[in-house]
Amino acid sequence: MTTTTPDRNRVQLPGISSRAYEHPADRSALVAMRSLSGFDAVLKRTSGLFSERRLRLMFLGSSVRASETQFRGLYDMGRDSAFLLDLHRVPEIYVQQDPKPNAMAIGFDDPFIVVNTGLLDLMDEEELRFVVGHETAHILSGHAVYGTMLAILTRLATRVAWIPLGYIGLRIIVTALEEWHRKAELSADRGGMLCGQDPDAAMRALMKLAGGSRLHEMNIEAFLDQAREYDTAGDVRDGLLKVLNLLGSTHPFAVIRVAELDRWRRDGEYQSILAGNYPRREDDANAKVSEEIKAAARSYRESWAQSQDPFIGVLRDVAEGAVHAGERIFNRFARRDA
Repeated sequence: MTTTTPDRNRVQLPGISSRAYEHPADRSALVAMRSLSGFDAVLKRTSGLFSERRLRLMFLGSSVRASETQFRGLYDMGRDSAFLLDLHRVPEIYVQQDPKPNAMAIGFDDPFIVVNTGLLDLMDEEELRFVVGHETAHILSGHAVYGTMLAILTRLATRVAWIPLGYIGLRIIVTALEEWHRKAELSADRGGMLCGQDPDAAMRALMKLAGGSRLHEMNIEAFLDQAREYDTAGDVRDGLLKVLNLLGSTHPFAVIRVAELDRWRRDGEYQSILAGNYPRREDDANAKVSEEIKAAARSYRESWAQSQDPFIGVLRDVAEGAVHAGERIFNRFARRDA
């Protein structure tokens, strides 16, 4: 149980549901998955190659576990993040020697966090707090369960690559899961900002993932201008190339993540949550799949409307038709949610 309070006056969010900060496209998928009885149990049985016990033993034997006597600052950040998001169990944090700046949340029943030394060298204290909060938000959302599905299907796709139709079918599923995973990263960014409660540090951390440690050579406003330039692209060809560049990627590009986080803050949702206006965990069972699907559709429409990308403009009518078709399908089954 968490027994400590944060190192400064941050707002705790008692009983907060992960639905409060999840991107609508991520939230709709999670609500749908959670509504499937026994889904988690089946997925756990099919993921024997990703044994949580095996992985924990591996990191226990090859990494350094944060504690009151090892990486104390990181240990306290983990306790603070669990306290702020009202997690009943503080996730263990392991530090592994790897110059690549990265962190990840692993596990089903007792998730833990792994932080690379490259990340510790890159981030200052408040930026690192955002990263730990980001991984804690992944845990509260249960992203590890569904992320494992992506890993399993990706491996399966490579094994059946010699069967054209089988590979194409799996590749379509994997591509859809990769799109979900990218939205899950946007969700965790929001959760990380709720933990650190320092928006500037959150955006600095993401900017550093793109440009490295020379912060004095970078500027967040200029980076946001860069995001706007990326969005407008040059012509339809550039828009298509952006889509192709994301194939096989589970993370959005850094400029997209900073722009999305800045937009979420400016839209007022961040401050509203800190003011106590957020869905509670106790009401998660009442979340309706049909409503979340509609929210996801609205989110995509708003994104298309705001985008200046010429390629998005060309595809907008086609995408709108697909959204309407999807809504009609889900409306047929809406009675099941009643």
